[in-house]
Amino acid sequence: MADLRTAAGAAPEQSVLVVTGMSGAGRSTVGNALEDLGWYVVDNLPPQMLKPLLDLAGHSGGRLSRVAVVVDVRGGQLLSELRDVASEQDGRPQIRLLFLEANDAALVRRFEAVRRPHPMQEGGTILDGITAERALTLAVREQSDIIIDTSELNIHQLASAINELFADDETPGVRVTITSFGFKYGVPTDADMVADARFLPNPFWVPELRPLTGRDAQVRDYVLGQRGASEFVERYAAAVAPVLEGYQRENKSHATIAVGCTGGKHRSVALVERLAALLAEQPGVVVNVKHRDLGRE
Repeated sequence: MADLRTAAGAAPEQSVLVVTGMSGAGRSTVGNALEDLGWYVVDNLPPQMLKPLLDLAGHSGGRLSRVAVVVDVRGGQLLSELRDVASEQDGRPQIRLLFLEANDAALVRRFEAVRRPHPMQEGGTILDGITAERALTLAVREQSDIIIDTSELNIHQLASAINELFADDETPGVRVTITSFGFKYGVPTDADMVADARFLPNPFWVPELRPLTGRDAQVRDYVLGQRGASEFVERYAAAVAPVLEGYQRENKSHATIAVGCTGGKHRSVALVERLAALLAEQPGVVVNVKHRDLGRE
């Protein structure tokens, strides 16, 4: 599947990856996969701009520690300058080149599927454009550190290959946003899973709790102390666990779980805070908490 000129595990720690290769071989898929892994991705950067980018990365205080640059045939003859730029680093972060390859039949099939011309075919056929591009990129391909043949890979398999090559122990498998909301304001349209907290007594009807929120200890203890509340949260977290594991296997890097009550102030807020703590204990899961309707009248 992948011809690795430099094994990913044996290579020194790098911060800049140039992604190039044949049009239609999956550069956009690779860019998206790297972005999901926490890389800062720059699409269609002219090769001569790599030096300023490396300078910027070097002075970012670690904020741009992993940069991926996607360069395609639209750079024309600038592709021939990639290795020259890489060899003139003067102390800048070292560059690795990732080249995406595919056979003629696969590339023709992909261009025909999207009904778009090859960027180099001009007045000829798709195959003419592919042949011209192979000639243009041959030198870069021969000097690339990593070559991946995507001929037999779909977008999910290619994303998995990138995850295997570039994910590290600190890369989350899935980022989960857990948000509380009020049903009377509408269900979040981007929610992957929705839970209903309205089976619990509403603290709104307790005078001393009404002005507080689910973040306050009095409300939290009241909500979680109700019959079935703790059992619900723990079982829900257990039910979601295999879903999040499946998301990681399928390269779904983001998920949103919404928990609602009437106004989004008391019950849902308390349950979200507890659910977030439980899910954060799962391997590969990074949790972000939002309270969409907190503060509404």
